[in-house]
Amino acid sequence: MRPELHQDWIDPKAAEIVDRLQKRKFEAYLVGGCVRDLLVNEHPKDYDIATSARPEEVRKIIPNSFLIGRRFKLILVRRGLAQYEVSTFRRSRSAEDDAIETEIINEDNFFGTAEEDAVRRDFTVNALFYDPINKKMLDYCNGLADIENRTIRIIGDPIIRLNEDPIRILRGIRLAHKLNFNLEGQLRSTIQTDGACLKNAILPRKREEFLKILRLKDPGLTFLEMFDLKILQYCLPSLNDLFLNQEAQTIFLSTLADLKKLVLKDSDPANLFLIFLYSYIKAAFGTDDIKSQDLEDNILLNRLMKDELGVFKQEAIHFFKTLSFMSSLTNIDTFNRKGERRKQGFLSNPYLDTANELCLYEHLYRYSDYWFWKKQIQSVNG
Repeated sequence: MRPELHQDWIDPKAAEIVDRLQKRKFEAYLVGGCVRDLLVNEHPKDYDIATSARPEEVRKIIPNSFLIGRRFKLILVRRGLAQYEVSTFRRSRSAEDDAIETEIINEDNFFGTAEEDAVRRDFTVNALFYDPINKKMLDYCNGLADIENRTIRIIGDPIIRLNEDPIRILRGIRLAHKLNFNLEGQLRSTIQTDGACLKNAILPRKREEFLKILRLKDPGLTFLEMFDLKILQYCLPSLNDLFLNQEAQTIFLSTLADLKKLVLKDSDPANLFLIFLYSYIKAAFGTDDIKSQDLEDNILLNRLMKDELGVFKQEAIHFFKTLSFMSSLTNIDTFNRKGERRKQGFLSNPYLDTANELCLYEHLYRYSDYWFWKKQIQSVNG
């Protein structure tokens, strides 16, 4: 059954940008993840637009737009708190381009057609163009068929495309879990045989993919499939070593699933890394008498945080401060003996709420103690 697109879900501000460009006789479409999500009954979080207009032309046509990017020039359009990226159709560098003397050496600077732009994208489900004004779909890579068959298929030769950009391995697995799709057979086997190329991926890009995985409903299943595909060893070797122990693997996965439901309040990176790291230390070291200082000096944990996850210094502080704050909540009598000013300072601590959730999860005190702190927090926050 052919997937149907939810026209009524489309952001009117994104459609207005498309309309402005089309009225100036340029091609313009919604593209990528927003089109895919509209076809799989997901409300898009972001709207990207692709057009035949050059970046400077877009900037002149669309109010409140700004040229951004050093390698990949595109336009950022601001509408209140919302932002929309507008990119010009690109094409791959050709033999003719190589024969011409030019200072432009980055293929992202070569403008092309919508079809040329589509075949440069990563997966077929991300290569769909939709015209919200004329209600027209452009499908150059059979993305609609793959959405219908719930398949993640890479565009082109998987060996070439994955080695060209190893992050596509993480992105493909994440998309499969986000959409409840299957990896296409050849893509799956190439990930297994060529997964070592992930060692060449730079840490900031891996960090962003890990955060996106942690935003999934059940990120543990994604990490487990990465382990089964034998690629976890190339991007998160510390977690891979942990998963070799069946008992530790079970503790990590169950803790991560629980904390996603019980503790996580938002998708802020500091909180996402907190639940991952807490799950890791519980599985690797246990939670009896956790001492923050001991963990801060732990070589294995530091390697995981800095070299594998790319955790920022402030995010690490957030994690360790939350752990150390947990012990402060286990003695209400000590709190009650404080003066009002010290009580207010204690209750204003940004780590209190999450530490309270973790204490309850670990059964460090009674349910009534948990609600004591909840009520105290609510009194301060009004």
